[in-house]
Amino acid sequence: MIMKETKKMKFSECLSHLFVFIKPYRFKLLFGILMVITAQVTFALNPTVEGMITTQLASDISSHQPIQIDKVVHILCILFTIYIVKTISQFLMAIFMTDAIQKTMFDVRNAIEDKIHHLPVSYFDQEKTGELLSRITNDVDTLSNALQQTLSRVISAVCTFTFVLFMMFRINVLMTCIILVALPVIALLSKFVVKKSQPLFDDQQNTLADLNGTINELYDGYNEILSYNQQEHALKRFEKDNERMRVSSFKAQFVSSLINPLCSLITYLSIGCASLVGCLQVLNGTIALGQLQAFIRYIWQINDPISQISQLSSAVQSAFSAMSRLFTFLNQPIEEDVVSKCQIDEVRTIEFEHVQFGYDDNLLMKDVNIDVHQGQTIAIVGPTGAGKTTLTNLLLRFYDVKGGSIKINGIDIRELSYHDLRKLFALVLQDTWLFEGSIEQNIAYGNEKALKNEIVEAAKQANVHHFIRTLTDGYDTLINEEGSNVSQGEKQLLTIARALLKNPEVLILDEATSSVDTRLERRLQGAMDRVMENRTCFVIAHRLSTIINADKILVLEHGDIVEQGNHEELLNKNGVYARLYNAQFAK
Repeated sequence: MIMKETKKMKFSECLSHLFVFIKPYRFKLLFGILMVITAQVTFALNPTVEGMITTQLASDISSHQPIQIDKVVHILCILFTIYIVKTISQFLMAIFMTDAIQKTMFDVRNAIEDKIHHLPVSYFDQEKTGELLSRITNDVDTLSNALQQTLSRVISAVCTFTFVLFMMFRINVLMTCIILVALPVIALLSKFVVKKSQPLFDDQQNTLADLNGTINELYDGYNEILSYNQQEHALKRFEKDNERMRVSSFKAQFVSSLINPLCSLITYLSIGCASLVGCLQVLNGTIALGQLQAFIRYIWQINDPISQISQLSSAVQSAFSAMSRLFTFLNQPIEEDVVSKCQIDEVRTIEFEHVQFGYDDNLLMKDVNIDVHQGQTIAIVGPTGAGKTTLTNLLLRFYDVKGGSIKINGIDIRELSYHDLRKLFALVLQDTWLFEGSIEQNIAYGNEKALKNEIVEAAKQANVHHFIRTLTDGYDTLINEEGSNVSQGEKQLLTIARALLKNPEVLILDEATSSVDTRLERRLQGAMDRVMENRTCFVIAHRLSTIINADKILVLEHGDIVEQGNHEELLNKNGVYARLYNAQFAK
């Protein structure tokens, strides 16, 4: 299955997807927004109340009367109450909005992780690991910061503008209209700059993902880089991607930051004109001195959201780019599962019937037919790229056949759920995988309900118990992130113990002994003999000495089976298998 690129989402589509995650916490978020509005109402009232003090003092002085302290104190009490309400509302806003947003991001991260586990293997064949890491970390953090900081600032800016504008109209319509003349010009400038900068922010997020991919790849291959003296080449590659990141970030931030100086120029011109008119109106007695004071304060208050347009624009555009990437990823088609029509507890037969498969439009396998009976060991040999691993991948439904069918006990595996199908199998691969955790946890990975004595018994059968006992912490020894504190051979034995503990119906061994020395191979072979005993097995091997006793050997070339039979039968044919065998044992 080839993944098709999902179309980039529009802003409205991103918001609708985001709302799905916010919905469970919408009441907390709405209460937080209500507190933001309350804080901005008190913020808008401050200049008017402060102006009342100035007006009162000016009135008392101009009328040659003693200053009426009681009225001034009364106004100060009102002002103090407003400050208290503002502080409490900001405190409650921080608590409720933070709680709602962080729980939302928690759900988004879980959704991404869940999505990863439901994507077909073909998706990961095409996608870089760094790209996935960038979505889980950088894109989620960008969206989280935007919701945590930018959302409240945007709401505050809108509320400030609305409430302050209302208060300004109450003071003087003419001066307010002078200020409003500048707003359409600012809006047009902002729209123009945003249109130019949004593609640059998209490019910034993409180059960041590429940089993460490069870093991940270079660290994975760190030993090879050192051994081949390719440090300079690796550094140049990093510097190249880092330079692309720098250039894309500079372009995005620079173009977006042009909003601020352009808007400020227009704003200051309008402020100067309004202030001049205001002074004339005070001299004419049209407005009081305290009202002019309040109006000037309101000019600066309304200038705050306007001056923040540049910063808010950058954050909003980065958040949109992150949302677009996140929800485009979450919108990827998943593996369609089915409900098993019946349960399979014992694998009696496995049949490949006229199987056809290819990773693209060209077929790798054109007509593969295999009959496997319970307890048989099926060896698969052939040159690199012949399709050996592909055969077992089809059996596990990592990919679906393009023609024909694979049946277990006569039931097409496409009629089984992924869970019911894969619980029948265990894998022991050449590239061993151990996760960061204790040895006991790693062995019990396929059977988490296993008891300690069962884990120990599996380790004994896998010839790894003695090694574990030599470790200071025994079964509680922690495997590090890369699994580098355990040798390759011991890791292989641990994966065999894991397979034994799962007790699968079918075992797949993929080049399990190809990367160890002859001495350790004997230990591995002894462990594998035990895990293969009385069990249907598929063995992929380059060392033909390990599969001489297989019940059936399949010889693959270019995806198709060119020979099959046991060891003696294939040697007597003097064909492809005989040439492979004689080439290995010519000496």
